Amino acid sequence: MVSFRCSRRFAVLFAALLWIGLGLPAGAQDSGAQDSDGFVGGVADLPLMPGLAEMPDRGLIFDKPGGRIVEAYAAGAVAPGAVASFYDTTLPQLGWQRDRSGGYLREGERLELTLTEAAGLVTVQFRLFPQ
Repeated sequence: MVSFRCSRRFAVLFAALLWIGLGLPAGAQDSGAQDSDGFVGGVADLPLMPGLAEMPDRGLIFDKPGGRIVEAYAAGAVAPGAVASFYDTTLPQLGWQRDRSGGYLREGERLELTLTEAAGLVTVQFRLFPQ
């Protein structure tokens, strides 16, 4: 957790993340930006679909004895159907099984993806939590 005693560092970090976040729509539209390592932060084996760029300022990672909780966001100028198709094809290859409610299950964890579309950008919310 960030200590407010380091307010100057926090302000610089916040400004940098805000600048990156505000620059996301233009970069995602123009270059099909994606995360540099190709995976969603906090989940080492959850691929980030090409054309999506992670939004690190909106994420959350919490590791507790009962399991990890990860919330991450990515956005890009991609079709919602393409995102759903990518993850429906990719996740089963990584051991995730789709359940009736539309989420994915693997080794005691549940992964949910929520897609929203606004101003030509699709935002994907990734939620991983203990089952």
